[in-house]
Amino acid sequence: MLRISLPKKPIMVLMSLIMLVSMISACAPAAAPQPAPVEPTAAPAVVAPTEAPAAPAAPEAKKFTIGISNPFISSEYRTQMIQELKDVNAEYMAAGITNELVIESADTDVAGQIQQLQNLMSKKVDAILVNPGDAKGLNATLEEAVKAGIVVLSIDQELDVAGVYNVGHNQKEWAMTSAQWLADKLGGKGNVVEIEGFPGHPANEYRMSGVAEVFAKYPDIKVLAKETGKWDEATGQQVMSNFLTGFPGKIDGVWTQDGMAIGALQAVMAANPAKWPVMVGEGRCQYLKLWDQAKQTQPDFESIGVANAPGVSPTGLRIAINILLGKKVDETKLAGQNGHSFIIPSPVTVTKDNYQQWSDFCKDKPDQYLLDGIMSEAEVQQFFVK
Repeated sequence: MLRISLPKKPIMVLMSLIMLVSMISACAPAAAPQPAPVEPTAAPAVVAPTEAPAAPAAPEAKKFTIGISNPFISSEYRTQMIQELKDVNAEYMAAGITNELVIESADTDVAGQIQQLQNLMSKKVDAILVNPGDAKGLNATLEEAVKAGIVVLSIDQELDVAGVYNVGHNQKEWAMTSAQWLADKLGGKGNVVEIEGFPGHPANEYRMSGVAEVFAKYPDIKVLAKETGKWDEATGQQVMSNFLTGFPGKIDGVWTQDGMAIGALQAVMAANPAKWPVMVGEGRCQYLKLWDQAKQTQPDFESIGVANAPGVSPTGLRIAINILLGKKVDETKLAGQNGHSFIIPSPVTVTKDNYQQWSDFCKDKPDQYLLDGIMSEAEVQQFFVK
């Protein structure tokens, strides 16, 4: 037999390599089954244009947008009203509930206010607070807004429109308070003059109906004249001056409202008749300061000021936001001429009994400041089902 002898060194190297490979294979773990790929939950920091964009984050709670329609700006009342609306809305903005107010505010007529409302609707507001300049002229437009799903509140003036809530003082009762005071001070008899606001305006009509109702109980009270002062201080002063000239020594009492009372008192102070009439005033710092001046020459002078608070508007804003948040109105809490009004009591009535207190309060207030009250978020909950 032929034997072939290989060199010993190469054989040993080969055997060593075979043994090393066997040892490595024995030590390696068995391959585990791999799970199916998982879709990433977040997109990469940089997404190539050809890749699908990342899914958006969960949306935040909807913020509501409130629209304001105001057709009369030539009044300190409306100036204070608009500022207080902004101030209260700022609270809700800070809480992430509302956006900036959308404000339509200008001196205008019915057609102009209809345009204001249409502008607000076109901006897709969630609620409209309207201070109407006419008792019926806006009805069709407001009905359109309600049908569009917009929450509509008439502020400070009561309207009879299906689906529209009213927020404000009871204007008739508000006027009756001062008219009754005047009748009592006159002892149920005497000649009076009346300076009213804009004829046809809802608030003015309700107020004058209340005054007429009070005076109707006193057949010896005679209304010598009635004229519009256009809710303007200077116009009220001119009207009162005309009355004093036209009825010298015959005027026993004066019934008026709002800033016109300031003008009326200024006219009487300027004329300084031998006998000053009994005068209805206003819950405004300027009127209380004039009251102070009048007492310097007429120590027995007294008046009354039933506050017509601009705060009913920001109170209405709170009510609107609660409705938007899904709160259910407690219908048993509604009242008013048509039964769908949130009636806000007047926050203060100034008479000789508390006059000094409010006069002191006004010392660091601007003349145009109206005595006011705004219901808190907690307080407006009384109007909603618990």
